Amino acid sequence: MSDLQEKNQGEESKKRPYNLREKKNKDAAYRSLIRPELADELYDKIMEIVVIQKRYRDATFSAKELAAELKTNTRYLSAVVNSRFGMNYSCLLNEYRVKEAQHLLTDKRYADKTVEEISTMVGFANRQSFYAAFYKNLGETPNGYRKRFAEKKK
Repeated sequence: MSDLQEKNQGEESKKRPYNLREKKNKDAAYRSLIRPELADELYDKIMEIVVIQKRYRDATFSAKELAAELKTNTRYLSAVVNSRFGMNYSCLLNEYRVKEAQHLLTDKRYADKTVEEISTMVGFANRQSFYAAFYKNLGETPNGYRKRFAEKKK
């Protein structure tokens, strides 16, 4: 085995935390099918439903449900979310869930809540998906984030 092969094998064997994958930049064909004025309208409606109404807190709120509310199909919804937000539907929800979790983890009114309770409050279905999304977005665990913030306060 060559030195290069050994090096590559060694790098592959190092697991990334929480099985995260590198983000791939794709130039998707669907982007040319999106009508800009309709996409702008859907963007505003998505923000209203997901962010302002805080529907991201519902762990079972699916892209199918959102598409039905918006009177469109999931393929078009997915294309709009990808083009306007630069991420897929679940990443969009998780981003807002993590932002709210950051607030709750550092708010003294929620100091008695466990990380698992907070993850449920913000809409994660399980602890593992919460930790993975939190780490992906912030590069640290929820417990680590809470501890670091507590130490800053002292």
